[in-house]
Amino acid sequence: MTAPLVLIAPAMGIGSAYYRPLVEDFQRRGWPARALGRRGFERGQPRASRVNDWSYADEIEDIAQAVAQGRAEEPDRPVLLLGHSLGAQLAAGHELSRDPVDGVVTVGGALPYHRHYPLGGAHILALATVIVPVLTAAYGYLPKPAFGGPGARTLMREWARIAVSDRLPFPADGLVQTPSLVVSLGGDNYAPSRAVDAFAARLFDPAHTTRWEYRRADVRPGHSNGHVTWVRGAGQVVDRVVTWWDSQPTKISSRGPSPVDHRDR
Repeated sequence: MTAPLVLIAPAMGIGSAYYRPLVEDFQRRGWPARALGRRGFERGQPRASRVNDWSYADEIEDIAQAVAQGRAEEPDRPVLLLGHSLGAQLAAGHELSRDPVDGVVTVGGALPYHRHYPLGGAHILALATVIVPVLTAAYGYLPKPAFGGPGARTLMREWARIAVSDRLPFPADGLVQTPSLVVSLGGDNYAPSRAVDAFAARLFDPAHTTRWEYRRADVRPGHSNGHVTWVRGAGQVVDRVVTWWDSQPTKISSRGPSPVDHRDR
């Protein structure tokens, strides 16, 4: 059985180098893996600025190019797209607008719509209605220390639009049909379980989706389920991904998958 190539789409504001421990965890299991670049956060590449701007669509195109490269290098190897936080949104956008991969994993992925957060998401609304529009208008990008800074003007305004109106910045006329594992992290304030559930219900076909809550009580020594720190202690997540993938009836192409519903809540 050919192990999949794992392509990791990073979270907002985090460069690919941070994911080295996760890449190594997959490689120890015999799975090739690589972390994709996050625009504006890779060493030696330009940061967001008034003249250097990009959108969700641009980030999704970056993923599409990485998928195409992976398929060209090894046409018989399945491709698994793992999206973390913002990367999970981009992974869903890729699957709904491009040639799908063979499997999708999202970790800590949610739509930032304020109603999915405790207390009506007042902090999300403050970011979306005041901080993002004011600072991007003044600077032409979102500067530090604002959340996501230095963030591209268009992408951050699209993020803010989701937070206020639940309007997506990519086509979502259907549901993701790709076999998918949607992971929430217990106690995660950035992507609480309710928001992850809403993300899964909005974008993923339940007939092809496995839902897993990685609870704090289940974290073993040396591992983590923090929204960012899970990457540095990802062994349990990687184990679950491998087990889930091995349970799939179709592992070569998701362009014509058999329905599967292995629910684990």
